[in-house]
Parts: sequence; C-alpha cells; structure tokens
Amino acid sequence: MINPIYTPAPARYDSGMKYRRCGRSGILLPEISLGLWHNFGDVNPLSDSMAMLHYAFDHGITHFDLANNYGPSYGSAEETFGIVMEKSFAPYRDELFISTKAGYDMWPGPYGNWGSRKYLMASLDQSLRRMKLDYVDLFYSHRFDPETPLEETLQALVDIVRQGKALYVGISRWPAEAARKAYSYLAERDVRCLIYQGRYNMLDRADEAGGIISEAADNGVGYIAFSPLAQGLLTDRYLNGIPEDSRIALGGHLKSD
Repeated sequence: MINPIYTPAPARYDSGMKYRRCGRSGILLPEISLGLWHNFGDVNPLSDSMAMLHYAFDHGITHFDLANNYGPSYGSAEETFGIVMEKSFAPYRDELFISTKAGYDMWPGPYGNWGSRKYLMASLDQSLRRMKLDYVDLFYSHRFDPETPLEETLQALVDIVRQGKALYVGISRWPAEAARKAYSYLAERDVRCLIYQGRYNMLDRADEAGGIISEAADNGVGYIAFSPLAQGLLTDRYLNGIPEDSRIALGGHLKSD
C-alpha cells in the first residue's frame, strides 16, 4: 500500500498547545518540543518515526530538536528527519523550528569531536545534507570545549549565522562562567545567544541551583530543558518494574541503578 500524501491537521494550532517567548527574541516556542535523541534512529522502524513526527505537528508541536550524533547510529535521526522532511514537511518548512547540534563524538580522527571551527562547520554541512535543509533555525554548540579557545567556538557560531546556515545559535550544557562569556561575545557581534539547553527535571535541579537558569534570564537568553521527565522515570513507565522494551532494559544512557 502506498502511503497517502501527508496533510497536517487543519486545527493544529487550536489543539491546546501554548507557545512561550524565547528570551528576548521574536521566537515563540511550543511548551512541548519533540526531541529525536532516541527512537528515531535507523534501528527504529521508519513508519513509527514518521507517525510520531506527524502526530507532533498535528498537535501544535513546531519545534523539532536534533543533533549530529542522534540515533543510534550516529546521523541516522537526522536522516530519518530528512526523509520525513522530503515526504511530508517540505510544504510546511516555514512553520517549523528545527535545531541541531555538534560537540560530541561524531567521526574518527581529531576533527570529529569537541568545538573547533573545522568540526562545527563540517558537522553542520553534513547535518543539512542529511535533513534535506538549506538552513536550520537553531544551531547549538552541544558542549563546552575546555581545550579549544572560547573565541574560536563562538566565532564559528557567529559565522554560521552570517553564512545563512542557521538563523539563531545556542549553547548546551556549558558551565556558568563560560556561558556568561558566550552571551557577551555573541551579543557584541550582533548574533545573540537565543537559548541555553540543559538537563532539568524534578530529580535534577542543578541548573537552577547553580544559577544557570537565572543567568540566562538576566541576559535575555531562553532556557529549554531536555529529559524533563527523566527519560520516563517521572511517568508511570517503571512503577511495576522494568518493562522488557524500556530504555533501561535496552541499555544506554538510562541505567537500572
């Protein structure tokens, strides 16, 4: 059976989704975004990934968050999104807010990791090809690199915006002092940091206790939480033990202890 052409729900913006302003910017982000960290790689059925992406957009979720190494395997979540972009979302590209990142291990050798200009530029070019996009709405430095000069990483972000490959830039899980320097450096070059991404939920409030969230607010930078439900620990998923098909049972970032 040939899949019918996708048409999003006409009432997608009347489904109850609320949108919040991101820092001091013109961007409104849905209160819930869809991250493709797990469940969208080449080890997962494409039909399931497509159904989840369609469902999200049909219910007012416009923000889709990716990274170069999301999968598994590396790059495959972006490839999955690229297929859905081509088959379903292309006519609605201007309704979507798509982010990706680079900073963690991606390919072998000295130029496939961390925060060098070479790595960030090359990775984003690869991501755009995988996702079938001309640009992303937001590009993150996925982690702070203590060895590469801060100015090199940040200037790469500035130049990525000026080249038209990203509309906005952000940082993810940077330490507080480096984040403050990033906000200042980017603002001085008229490419303000749009958003800080960190892990935050009822079990992990380190970003609140450490001043990360308040510092972002003071600088007009938005804050977005990943793992807000602690990868399912804050749902009813594990109330009666560890299901065989759960993330804990399958192994990975969430451990049984």
